Amino acid sequence: MRSVVSYNCIFVIGPTAVGKTAIGVRLACALNGEILSADSRQVYKGLDIGSGKDLSDYKVPESLAVKLNPALKSLCYEGVYELPYHIIDVTDLSFEYSLFDFVDDFYKAFSDCSNRGVLPICVGGTGMYIDSILRNYDMIPFTENPDERKSLEQKSYDELKQILIEEKEKLHNTSEFGDKERIIRAILINRFTKSPEYEDQKNKILSSRQKINPLVIGTTLDRFLVRKRIAERLKTRLDEGLIEEVESLHESGFSWQRLEALGLEYRFVSEYLQKKIESKEKLFELLNIAIGQFAKRQETWFRGMGKKGVKINWLPLENDIQVRFAAALKLARDLK
Repeated sequence: MRSVVSYNCIFVIGPTAVGKTAIGVRLACALNGEILSADSRQVYKGLDIGSGKDLSDYKVPESLAVKLNPALKSLCYEGVYELPYHIIDVTDLSFEYSLFDFVDDFYKAFSDCSNRGVLPICVGGTGMYIDSILRNYDMIPFTENPDERKSLEQKSYDELKQILIEEKEKLHNTSEFGDKERIIRAILINRFTKSPEYEDQKNKILSSRQKINPLVIGTTLDRFLVRKRIAERLKTRLDEGLIEEVESLHESGFSWQRLEALGLEYRFVSEYLQKKIESKEKLFELLNIAIGQFAKRQETWFRGMGKKGVKINWLPLENDIQVRFAAALKLARDLK
């Protein structure tokens, strides 16, 4: 007899440009779920085209929504079912959103969905965000020390960088050397995790959190096809106004350094607008290569999670999104 595995949330993970959101949205419709985003840039207001926020994906045509779940008919309005989502547009670029913030927001959204009888379906490709939940990182909401912040703000960028190197045993990645605000926040977080206050709060919060029992579904495609989809999507985003989006963010007051620290699209387009990249053709070439390398790193991260004990149920390497969704839905229903 097959043993039944009960789960209280679903994670749809994989590299960029493989259709994770489309699968997650269909699962949410079919299983009475809501989307929890695990994307480190979609948390920011104004980062729409470059982050691939695609909020239109959550406006599901009534015909599809009702086909997946007839009970959704009463929730459709003017031919559309607006699927609720969480952890998107939660702050702006004046705030340095961290892994601490994501963990806090995830558990709030998870509890909200669970308490309403809704299945949380987490979709994303930010490896550390996903790993922090699936492997239960000991992270709690971060509380700043105002006096420490004031003292750090008086130091130079190079001084702050040296402080972070000396005080933090292991840097997760060099993005922590972004702009001055990012380094200050990284220093403050690191100090907070070593304080008695942190230990007290950690014990209290971890004991009160609802237990996560996830079904993890992985999806990817043949590497050649991933690269092809990345190139096609990048061309579309440039046509839709990616350059103008970054230019507008800078004109609204955000420094080039702040935008470059966001990585990939925002970094390369910022360099192009500063004339560090000589043409749009060169911008496309360099950015296309960088996103492809990023996708490869994502796949490496997820394979590493599997080696560390996270059970990932990989969908077939099939370009047809409907085939992969059908496989995901069968898996979800068989295990429920």
